[in-house]
Amino acid sequence: MIAIGEASRQSGVGIETIRYYEREGIVPKPERAPNNRRLYSADDVGRLRFLKRCRDLGFPLADAKTLLGLSEGGGADCLSVKDMAELHIANVRDKIDELTRLEAALNELTANCAKGNVACPMLTRLRTVQGC
Repeated sequence: MIAIGEASRQSGVGIETIRYYEREGIVPKPERAPNNRRLYSADDVGRLRFLKRCRDLGFPLADAKTLLGLSEGGGADCLSVKDMAELHIANVRDKIDELTRLEAALNELTANCAKGNVACPMLTRLRTVQGC
């Protein structure tokens, strides 16, 4: 059994995030030592690593919690996992499209900038244009 600092180091999850996950019921509350300090098992650290991987892939916390539950359920429903992943992929593609439009709008605005102008065309355009 290890303390929260070591669980954080081994899992890559911050201490405050671990405490948050416990408060919100995303991971079970760990055992406590006689001095009331949290004690984490290898399984606890594995759960934290799993959640970190899900979050690193951009899954919302609710989806990461669902995936964790499915992974620990013994009879993981592969189709449900695939459906969640495909929905997440679609959301990622939507974000990429949105960021591409944002990049184009910013490129257009900055292309009109020139050194030494007293009046900045970008600021003028931001003040007058509605929507990108």
